[in-house]
Amino acid sequence: MRTNNLSNFLCLILFSAFILVSTGVQAQLKYLPNTKDIPPHPRLIMFTGDEQHIRTNIAAEPAWNKIHQSIIKECDKILPLPEEKRIMEGRRLLGVSREALRRIFYLSYAYRMTGQEKYVERAEKEMLAVSAFSDWNPSHFLDVAEMTMAVSIGYDWLFDRLSPASREIIKTAILKKGIEPSQNSKHNGWLKSTNNWNQVCNAGMSFGALAIFEDAPELSKMIIDRAVESIQISMNEYAPDGAYPEGYGYWDYGTSFNIMFLSAIEKIWKTDFGLSQIPGFMKTATYMANMVGATGLCFNYADNGLGGGLHPTLFWFAAKTNDKSALWNQRKQLESDKSLTKNRLLPAILLWGSHIRVADISQPKELMWVGHGVMPVALMRTSWTDPRAIYVGFKGGRGSSNHAHIDAGSFVMEADGVRWAGDFGAQSYNSLESRGVDLWNKSQNSQRWQVFRYNNFAHNTLTVDNQLHVVDGAAEIVSWSSNAAFMNAIADMSKVFEGQLTKSTRGVAIVDRQYVVVRDEIATMNKETTIRWTLLTDAEAKITGKNAIELKKDEKKLKIEIAEPANVTMKTWSTVSPNDYDAPNPGTVLVGFEVKVPANANVTLLVKLIPQSAKNTSAKTPELKNWAK
Repeated sequence: MRTNNLSNFLCLILFSAFILVSTGVQAQLKYLPNTKDIPPHPRLIMFTGDEQHIRTNIAAEPAWNKIHQSIIKECDKILPLPEEKRIMEGRRLLGVSREALRRIFYLSYAYRMTGQEKYVERAEKEMLAVSAFSDWNPSHFLDVAEMTMAVSIGYDWLFDRLSPASREIIKTAILKKGIEPSQNSKHNGWLKSTNNWNQVCNAGMSFGALAIFEDAPELSKMIIDRAVESIQISMNEYAPDGAYPEGYGYWDYGTSFNIMFLSAIEKIWKTDFGLSQIPGFMKTATYMANMVGATGLCFNYADNGLGGGLHPTLFWFAAKTNDKSALWNQRKQLESDKSLTKNRLLPAILLWGSHIRVADISQPKELMWVGHGVMPVALMRTSWTDPRAIYVGFKGGRGSSNHAHIDAGSFVMEADGVRWAGDFGAQSYNSLESRGVDLWNKSQNSQRWQVFRYNNFAHNTLTVDNQLHVVDGAAEIVSWSSNAAFMNAIADMSKVFEGQLTKSTRGVAIVDRQYVVVRDEIATMNKETTIRWTLLTDAEAKITGKNAIELKKDEKKLKIEIAEPANVTMKTWSTVSPNDYDAPNPGTVLVGFEVKVPANANVTLLVKLIPQSAKNTSAKTPELKNWAK
């Protein structure tokens, strides 16, 4: 068996060498042309001897010791579990790949920190099991990328403890089931992608190339060189301020693997080839910090959940920038009693940030953050420490962006410890794909926009004459002010309503730290137009007058008051979808109003969101043109 495996591996190396020579790739290396040798195993983000640094930090900081002990305890739970099997969920093997990465990363860490053979033996079984899969599902290449990273970490970190036969099987799998499919144009469209696929797949392939470097040095250099060039495409999406177009959860996914890649190459070559200097990238940790409200929930626009959890990547940024304020929400996670071991990259936090002391993490100085770019956002609050603080997340952007919904102009709002204006976020992709929904077509008439949670009817924005927004129409944040007396941002939404309105501008402000106003200034076309204003909530809602709605939740109240225009039709809308493929939305309701606006008219919609704790709410709201003054 050993001879056959070696023979197979040599054949693959020869085949790969043929590809390299025939395509002239060796002559095209841009970043690694002079690389010959790299450090011995272990070489992936953690060299021999780094264990002692971690032990020192663990001994000095209880929070890090807690994480370390949690990983070891979780490894003991993994020991008796059966190895992963190649079980697909719809078109994905991703769940299996992610669990394999979690198990192998944890077990490899546990062995390196404790020296106990039981961990290396269990990791070896897991690696052999997944290496025996028929493939790692290259048709959905994220699955391949995460599995390749998983076995590469185990192969590299446990190299001296693996049997020769196991080494041959695993490195052959890395090459044949990981790297080789990435050279096939049928599977590597992610090389030119602007989204998380680029980051995750380039990281996974580079880990594979680094793991088997001595066996296929020219191929490995080509893969890594390719990654340095390709990953810049997705890293450019952070410009200019650090806002991530795909939102909170996908930031964690794409950026985490991006940092795994940067960490690996910098560890070996003492440089990241200038990648971290791409405009906006090193600012993005501040975006993530501001994306979390006073309730601990995130601004979950696009295909995202409500957040929470520990993000090891933020500690890499804090160490690099020496700005620990971006860890303010992470401090709460470290101090909580919640289990952290669902995070498959958790051991990385002890490499990137364990020299940071929890007591040194201070709150950010600014109460407002604005990011422009592909999906512009304005994030504002009245306090970082008061759990009753007002928090508003407000966005522009366009529906045709990756993972986006048709939600330009939408916002979330919190006060008195309650999220009053919310967002449904994502629905399980497989639940829609398995019903035949054309989920990934982003054109104007795509079935994607019939999914209840994805269109403008179910978001905190405007709808004109019962029509969808213009999917490729972009809303830009055109002005903002961090003045504590009138903290605000304004988005020009005219392109979103092209062919529906002549002009549409929306401003959202926190007034005197007391309440929130939403002001829309609209110009209609040459016909009467019906404007619908909606807000999604999971509070109990009651229409209390011709221009007011009362929300109740957790013994708290919030009043929605329509100050302009005087004559509107107050409404609530059910969140039960007529489509059998839509997820249920129990305990939620859409509230708001409709108003008919004459042709060729200019109208202002002015809505106040008044928490129970607000004292003075009578201040006059100026026209949008005067907001930034």
